[in-house]
Amino acid sequence: MTTVMNVTRYHLVDRITVVALPWCILAAAFALDVVILVSAAATPGTPHPVGGIASIFVFVFAAGLATANRSLPFGLALGVSRRSYYLGTILLGVILAAADGLALAGLQAVERSTDGWGISMHFFQVPYILSGPWYLTWLTSSVVLGLLFVYGAWFGLVFRRWNLIGLAVFGTVQAAVVTAGALAVTWNHAWTSVGHFFTTLSAAGLTGVLAAVAIGLAAGGFAMIRRATV
Repeated sequence: MTTVMNVTRYHLVDRITVVALPWCILAAAFALDVVILVSAAATPGTPHPVGGIASIFVFVFAAGLATANRSLPFGLALGVSRRSYYLGTILLGVILAAADGLALAGLQAVERSTDGWGISMHFFQVPYILSGPWYLTWLTSSVVLGLLFVYGAWFGLVFRRWNLIGLAVFGTVQAAVVTAGALAVTWNHAWTSVGHFFTTLSAAGLTGVLAAVAIGLAAGGFAMIRRATV
């Protein structure tokens, strides 16, 4: 356990990338959305959902990819086992997800109390997903952030194991699976049923599904890293 914690602290040496940069990007997206709404003279009192909050989620995915990939050779050179390295990396993702999720929940509360920062902007309030009480927002955002970090780590491990060709194949296979699923739903005229499933599924239920996916990805990554090359 001590080794796992040491790996987590080792990743935090680069605090700018894993801690500060996601929030810098989010702040830039926030400022851009404010400028757009003010310039467009948005109607006061009418909620204006914007998508800038997605920036932090996208960057967390990239951070998971980079963190799982770039420092693995150095970690192994220090005598850290692949197992400890991976667990320490995932622990980092869990800690950051919980902390960032709590911050997002706090900012959402501020947004609500200020009527959308005075311009009715819903930046931290995402319909259906991040629209409930603060604790549900914290839980959901933490789970999604953790899922994306682990998913990014998968890409990093695939690149470490099979290089660029393997990464391209990995992405292509996933795109093919999604496309096949969409075609199957279309051919069966089942989009209404799919939409009904998600609209009847509560935010808490969706969070539970995403948490199960995150755990599955983490377990798969643990098996994959055993064969990762350096």
